[in-house]
Amino acid sequence: MREALDRVGGKWAIGILLAASPGPVRFSELTRQVEGISRRMLTLTLRNLERDGLLHRRVHPGVPPRVEYRATPMALELYEPLLALTAWAQRHRTAISEARAAYDRRHGRA
Repeated sequence: MREALDRVGGKWAIGILLAASPGPVRFSELTRQVEGISRRMLTLTLRNLERDGLLHRRVHPGVPPRVEYRATPMALELYEPLLALTAWAQRHRTAISEARAAYDRRHGRA
């Protein structure tokens, strides 16, 4: 269970899964939609999500070949909970930052 939660809760996985859930998405679209992710990290995360059965990778023949990623039915079960989690994080972002700053002051951290 921990391995699955670590994968889904990884720094980049949530953004990728949310982007791929409405329909197929290309690599270049993901680099734009998942803010701050490097091409290498996107590649690694996509491979891991595909390996875990959360993404389906489809290669369309051509020059250059076109690759699309789509959330699997298993990943689509996560869509609403992930939306709720990201909405919660947005709502409480300021409070969390303030709590961290207060904690750091109390414990002598810079």
